[in-house]
Amino acid sequence: MSKITMNLENLGLGNLSGMDIYAKQDRYLSKQSSGSDDDFDNKVAFKEKDFLLDKTIQCPVCGKKFKTKIVNPDIIKYDEPDEDLRPRYKGVDPLKYDAIVCTNCGYAALSMFFNSITSTYSKVIRDSISANFVNTFKDEDTYSYEDAVLRHKLVLLNAVMKRAKDSEKAYTCLKISWLLREQALTVSRSDMGVGTKLYELKKEEIEFMAKAYEGFVNACNSEVFPICGMDKPTCMFMMAQMARMIGKRKESIKLVNDLLKHRSINEKIKSKALDLKKSLEE
Repeated sequence: MSKITMNLENLGLGNLSGMDIYAKQDRYLSKQSSGSDDDFDNKVAFKEKDFLLDKTIQCPVCGKKFKTKIVNPDIIKYDEPDEDLRPRYKGVDPLKYDAIVCTNCGYAALSMFFNSITSTYSKVIRDSISANFVNTFKDEDTYSYEDAVLRHKLVLLNAVMKRAKDSEKAYTCLKISWLLREQALTVSRSDMGVGTKLYELKKEEIEFMAKAYEGFVNACNSEVFPICGMDKPTCMFMMAQMARMIGKRKESIKLVNDLLKHRSINEKIKSKALDLKKSLEE
């Protein structure tokens, strides 16, 4: 099975950077005010930092407290998602702030999973990550996409080390692919080598999406829904879109056909699935 390059060398974790996401990991045990729509549409009232709050969290691995940035849920406004259900909001991208990183020990997880770690795997994290972790994250007003990708890659490494469910690792891979998609939009078209940079970002986006698809396939065969906050029809639609995007057309068609037969499918997902089926048949 191919491996994803994690690029975590600057954090002191280069020795763990080539790990196989879905490999068996027994060997490692040896060692989460309001504004009007006009404010958003006119982009006058809010800058990205105005959507953010500093939250103090206690790390379940090292026990120390640290601050992390979260998006204020009282002022964000939903926008239309991408076709693969990548969420969109007006004025801020909460995806950048979903990776919680303890800057003391290097433990990191998506917000919904941050406290989901046993004492056994806390020790694994301390021995394998904390012992080598070097904090290079800066205390900025906002996170860049490059920084957000790095934080999520650290989340993925931790998820592998703590033997997280395939759904958790797959969801992390999917979020990384979404962040890489957005990072490409921030690349200056006037920079030298911009074509190469955009190619590399697109290639990496597809690599992580392929890993996400692989993990969700595993999860659908071994886990009980809901997974990662999704019911089965929503997950199946997202997987069908992922399969299409990574070139697995036959798998995408099968997923859509199975989805349209699902008794619990809601009208919104059904409509999206019918549109996808039409595009696949063209």
